Amino acid sequence: MKINEKCLPCLINQVIKVANITNCSNRDDLYHQVFEQLSKIDFNKSNPEIIGMIFELVKKHLNNEDPYQEIRQYYNNLFLQSYDDFDKKINSFKTAIKYAIIGNIIDFSPINNQEITKIDDWFDNIDNLSLTIDHVDKLINDIKKAKTILYLGDNCGEICLDKLLLKRIKQLNPSLKIYFGVRGKPVVNDSIESDAYEVDIDEYASIISNGDNSLGTILSRTSAQFNQIYQNCDFVIAKGQANFESLSEENKKIYFLLMVKCDVIAKYINVPEKSLVCYCK
Repeated sequence: MKINEKCLPCLINQVIKVANITNCSNRDDLYHQVFEQLSKIDFNKSNPEIIGMIFELVKKHLNNEDPYQEIRQYYNNLFLQSYDDFDKKINSFKTAIKYAIIGNIIDFSPINNQEITKIDDWFDNIDNLSLTIDHVDKLINDIKKAKTILYLGDNCGEICLDKLLLKRIKQLNPSLKIYFGVRGKPVVNDSIESDAYEVDIDEYASIISNGDNSLGTILSRTSAQFNQIYQNCDFVIAKGQANFESLSEENKKIYFLLMVKCDVIAKYINVPEKSLVCYCK
């Protein structure tokens, strides 16, 4: 989906946030560079692709290839410590889906600042939560019939909850081949290969970099190897808003697992903000 004008303030706030996190000097120069780049935006591109381009500019200005490295490691370790406890509490496949979707709260975009501080409340209330769009039964049936699937991860920390779901997917179909896709380069707090190996995603899936630095999955920019897996798999499970924004108009069976975090996406799929959805288009 094309970038919406409502996405622009969040994009600017993301730049300010990373400048604060890194104690960036010469902020005026950074902001001038960002606004110059934004003045050339192609509004036919998706928001995740534009954020990827802007974040590359920010990294170059900071002379820091991975400004969120410590944050990613912190949240990976934090949720690894809770992994066994979460694992014991999961009593159904749908509950595993809900854990994976709640993990999508671990997002450092400006629109999600408050929810991440409330994540324990979401976990404590998980049995009372429902999915606003619930295509879980259809997903279960497709998993049982599939030979190969591609699971697209999203944020740091969240991938520990993805691992819980991957375990249940393999229990449904032990012979299923699963590829776990991650970003090709550091972009905000999204997971890259090192994060996936750090939390042992490879216990259940083969880890594959998409070869790109965009926030979502921009197929025109991803590697030939990744594109081949995408095209040949039976279906895709895609986590988070960025993957939704970049893949929602693709002609492929995709199950989107996400918390709806903004008005733009809420209106696009006709659900309230903060909805939890398992949606197959």
